[in-house]
Amino acid sequence: MPLFLPALSSQGPCAPRKALAIVAANAIMQAVVLTCVPTSAWAQATATATSHSINAPSTATALPEVFSTALTKAKIPLTSASVWVQSVDDNRPPRVNYQADALVSPASTMKLVTTYAALDRLGPAYTWHTRIYTDGPISEGSLRGNLYIQGGGDPKLVMERLWALLRQLQQRGIKVIVGDIVLDRSAFVLPAHNPAAFDDEPLRPYNAAPDALLLNFKSVVMRFVPDTSQGLAHVQLSPPMAHLSVPTSVPLNTKSKNCPTNWRNQLQLDASQSGQWSMAGSYPAACGELNWAVAYPDPVVFANKAVEGMWREMGGSLTGSVHAGVTPAGLAPLLTEPSLSLTEIVRDVNKYSNNVMADHVFLAQGSVGGRGQAMTYEAAQAAIEQWWVRKVGNPAGSLIIDNGSGLSRTARVTAHAMGTMLTQAWHSAVMPELLASLPAVGVDGTMRRSRATGSAHIKTGSLQNVNAIAGYVHANSGKRYVLVAIVNDANAASARSPAFDKLIDWVANDE
Repeated sequence: MPLFLPALSSQGPCAPRKALAIVAANAIMQAVVLTCVPTSAWAQATATATSHSINAPSTATALPEVFSTALTKAKIPLTSASVWVQSVDDNRPPRVNYQADALVSPASTMKLVTTYAALDRLGPAYTWHTRIYTDGPISEGSLRGNLYIQGGGDPKLVMERLWALLRQLQQRGIKVIVGDIVLDRSAFVLPAHNPAAFDDEPLRPYNAAPDALLLNFKSVVMRFVPDTSQGLAHVQLSPPMAHLSVPTSVPLNTKSKNCPTNWRNQLQLDASQSGQWSMAGSYPAACGELNWAVAYPDPVVFANKAVEGMWREMGGSLTGSVHAGVTPAGLAPLLTEPSLSLTEIVRDVNKYSNNVMADHVFLAQGSVGGRGQAMTYEAAQAAIEQWWVRKVGNPAGSLIIDNGSGLSRTARVTAHAMGTMLTQAWHSAVMPELLASLPAVGVDGTMRRSRATGSAHIKTGSLQNVNAIAGYVHANSGKRYVLVAIVNDANAASARSPAFDKLIDWVANDE
């Protein structure tokens, strides 16, 4: 039966996300990606749902007064909200069940589906692998042949880890490559991606697309270091990029007493020339040292420039070029570098809502049991849909998933189904890994600035016209509750504070 999807505006940008934590010397910006692909048709569910499955429409209950009052003050109609609150420890009726069976856009709370499914299906110790091959002899510090770097979908191959990988090559006696460096991305088979398609902001790191050889989120990081004695700010670039010139300093602006929110605009960056960027503005001294991550304007060649730039900065030589290609069959890997564990990757995905990493976690699930099989959105969708039916039950189509991040205009879920999944996750073997990945309210991640006083681990999500939270609340009584609250409305951005904060505290104050 066709599903009716509530209309949401597709105009305007998504809400910009916060930056990820600094990894070594680099600011690794959160990358948000929207890749619209058709959702595969749901197969007829023949498996028997588990004891927590959704077998019938839920009974309506009223919203907590503090929450409904906050929504009204924010000019958000109560009918725009879907809320589910239930204890994970017993089978009593939910404390709140308001429009919980409506299909709604969940924004980035969809990452909970992606990450729990991955932990459950792949296991917390799952890793991706980057492999290096050679097709010629190594002697006297030279490789006489080509070097192949084969990406396996590592979601966090940042510049520090790329440096360590290339360092291993040098330790094995390769200082000069008499040939080419070939970058193999064939592990992913994905549709073409336009970084400007979603919000006409192609230089934003959140518009990066998944890539089997994803290096530094396809972004360069400029670090600005003020030097008042010289009246300028030094510009440090990482990773080093071959055939790209960036100013080493910019004038320092000492007039402002506070760091302006638009300090990036004041630099007047011009990245329209592929080999030379310029900055016609100045940097505010009041900002101190800050990082600016910029998605490379031509993402297809970003890895080529980053690999060559780093290789040469490390003292390596290359007689040929760096280009895309495929590793010849029959070669044995010279090096195999595992990624961080899935547990560590999931932590970044959920704590900081990293979208391109979420898509990598999503894509990996389509290759289970198929070593060497290319990863596609269609395979991942089918795998998670089957898992969803087994774990949650899907008699009414309670999940529509097209990518792993939830940054989508077509993805849908019900609050009831999301709550059911989180209840199951609480009783699963991977509960500790999932719980630890969620932002702690008022402490870290995307909930660091929350004013809620209750103890909770909550995943957030926001798009234009969408605001959502989902996770676990540790109540004063000692009980743990699942909380899912999703608002789809033109004023949804106003729901985060104070409405959601008040709802979290209401759930926590159950005595």
